[in-house]
Amino acid sequence: MKISIELTLTPLKDDYEPHIIDFIKALRASEFTVLENPLSTQIYGDYDKVMPFLTQEIKKSFSDLDIAVLQMKMVKTDRSDYEPHF
Repeated sequence: MKISIELTLTPLKDDYEPHIIDFIKALRASEFTVLENPLSTQIYGDYDKVMPFLTQEIKKSFSDLDIAVLQMKMVKTDRSDYEPHF
């Protein structure tokens, strides 16, 4: 099953930027399609492959932080080729 996931990592600390950059770089280095915008990062792929990968990367990112918020939205389809019609 194909999925699309939108992620927003928000470390609750003053030096938050390096943590976000490291998280995005780990996503980019994966086998999955990754798209970014200023507010979030999207990852697309097969559910059974993406979810274990994200579990590992989220745990790794959280282990370097005292407090962080991760917002995640999932859609059951591959929306990587979406283009607005307006």
